[in-house]
Amino acid sequence: MFTSVLMIEKPLTPEDVDFVTTLHGEERISFVVLLQPRGDQADVLLRAIDDVAMGELKEAVRESEEPEGKEAREPAEIGLEYSLRALREAGSEAVGQVIEDHPLDKLTTVVEEAGADEVIVLTAPHYVEEFFHRDWASRARHKVGVPVLKLFAHSE
Repeated sequence: MFTSVLMIEKPLTPEDVDFVTTLHGEERISFVVLLQPRGDQADVLLRAIDDVAMGELKEAVRESEEPEGKEAREPAEIGLEYSLRALREAGSEAVGQVIEDHPLDKLTTVVEEAGADEVIVLTAPHYVEEFFHRDWASRARHKVGVPVLKLFAHSE
């Protein structure tokens, strides 16, 4: 069985589930899902700039209204459970956890413990972070020792 560590920042949409479960054809996939709630205040500016770059001005204004820290934990846990259930219903094995601190350190540990074959980073576009190679996928490629695939999540 092929093992993928799937890093996400929001619950998976049905399109996302179909996308990641069919990447390797008919091969069965086991997922370890790591969901990180929205970032800290420093990330708000970067997210707002990304929203402006994509022409989503209303989203840029709402960035400061997103729950953070402990307020973001409960919705993240609900989103994780929803995502795990969707992956299982699609025929994959799936376990996961919400991560809050040091996501790349946790990713490295999970890759080693799970004997993962790859990491999939499934996020919305983050153009500023990507330009400066500060996004999860760029940074993970230097830490985890397995292939890292960056995919863009479907928006609702």
